Amino acid sequence: MRALIQRVSRASVTVEGEVLGAIDRGLLVLLGIAPEDGPREVDWMVRKISGLRIFPNEAGRFDRSLVDVSGSVLLVSQFTLFGDSRKGRRPNFSGAARPEHAAPMCDRVAEAFRIAGVPTEQGRFGADMQVALVNDGPVTLMLDTP
Repeated sequence: MRALIQRVSRASVTVEGEVLGAIDRGLLVLLGIAPEDGPREVDWMVRKISGLRIFPNEAGRFDRSLVDVSGSVLLVSQFTLFGDSRKGRRPNFSGAARPEHAAPMCDRVAEAFRIAGVPTEQGRFGADMQVALVNDGPVTLMLDTP
């Protein structure tokens, strides 16, 4: 599992002119699922993202987590995070899970965030989505499960 995380002051995802999800302060999480990902990876990723101390304290230092600041998550499926562009000019996406595995895994991640008490909005798996965000900082991190 791979996640590109952006700390945002606001973010939204739109499909065919309809806003499916929008958040204020929190994290935009672009999530890629690998074929071997399962419940262990879901739990690890949700714990890691929820606990990352990437929000500033009063002194401006990274010392607060998403949970500490009562932030939200906007979760957007992103198979292209597994794009391999080392050869040629067209990325190879064979490292990404097939939709029949990836879609329910994305839903499991969203549900795990909600169970952890993190308000979570989602895009629509497989849709042509437009994502708008104001990256706060900017702060952007890439996470891979062990």
